[in-house]
Amino acid sequence: MNSMTTTEAALRGLGVCCAIGNAVLHALLIPDHLEEKFYIGVLFAVGSAVMLAVAVGLGAMRRPTAAWVTGTVVSLGMIIGFALSRTVGLPDGYYEPGWEPPYGLLTLIAEGLFVIAFLAWLTRREGPQRILRPPRMPGRERIHARRSASEQD
Repeated sequence: MNSMTTTEAALRGLGVCCAIGNAVLHALLIPDHLEEKFYIGVLFAVGSAVMLAVAVGLGAMRRPTAAWVTGTVVSLGMIIGFALSRTVGLPDGYYEPGWEPPYGLLTLIAEGLFVIAFLAWLTRREGPQRILRPPRMPGRERIHARRSASEQD
């Protein structure tokens, strides 16, 4: 049986929270962006739907690699889109002059934390036993038994 470690559960939980937060924040912006620049509203809707699917995948999948990678690609794409829309602009003359408080900062936090959680998940150690117990060495029990016997004498 392959049980989940505490670290794995915590990272998945953080990923789920970030994915849901990201989806909700972008969903709140869809109506305004559909009116302003239709394609931006559609991108927000697609991104929100994908991040909800990522949240479900992280919570339900036995091996959530696909969910992590998908969520990371979408999060990085949203971060890049945010930066481009405020610097050089996006196609069809779309340019945002500010941060859209509080949405801009909150989405960047959710997206950045998701990517950090993915990197931590990717580099985690498998299981706590590797840290807590040294590997068994043959003959170690005999040495320990000899020491105990000699200490009793």
